[in-house]
Amino acid sequence: MTVDREQVLRTAAGLLSRKATSTMDEVARAAGIGRATLHRHFAGREALVRALEDLGIREFETALDAARLAEGPAPDALRRLIAATEPSAGLLAFLVTENQLFEGEEINQGWARLDARVSALFRRGQDEGDFRIDLTPAWLTEALYGLIGSCAWAVQDGRVAGKDYQFMIAELLLGGARRSVEK
Repeated sequence: MTVDREQVLRTAAGLLSRKATSTMDEVARAAGIGRATLHRHFAGREALVRALEDLGIREFETALDAARLAEGPAPDALRRLIAATEPSAGLLAFLVTENQLFEGEEINQGWARLDARVSALFRRGQDEGDFRIDLTPAWLTEALYGLIGSCAWAVQDGRVAGKDYQFMIAELLLGGARRSVEK
């Protein structure tokens, strides 16, 4: 039997986002594989978490590329980014909340590179007059990550319809980030 490593990682992220204390046995059961098979792919929980982090960085980088952040008005680019994150929202939700699990310069550099790209979008929106200038790009980036994570859980738990993922995140973030023009 061939094991789809990426599917095992997605299953692990889904389980761990609901129950952070899940054991490797529980992860193996959820993935439909034996514990020995899981351990052949991931020597332990730390290796599993590291692989989840690597996958998350790759997927978020793919979403950033797909969103074409430099094209068009910043709010439109932000909407495209939110849409591009939807397929990996569960994984990103896990990574956002469990970021204290991740250590290592290589991982930190990966997230720093991604953060810089998102912050640059918010900075561009500020420079173009679309976003508030009293909120830092770093804070707006963190707010985006938090909304992605929260909405992914709400969808996963059935509290929010999946079709509303993009709308709810964009409207809340943009409603709070938009610069108001006083008359």
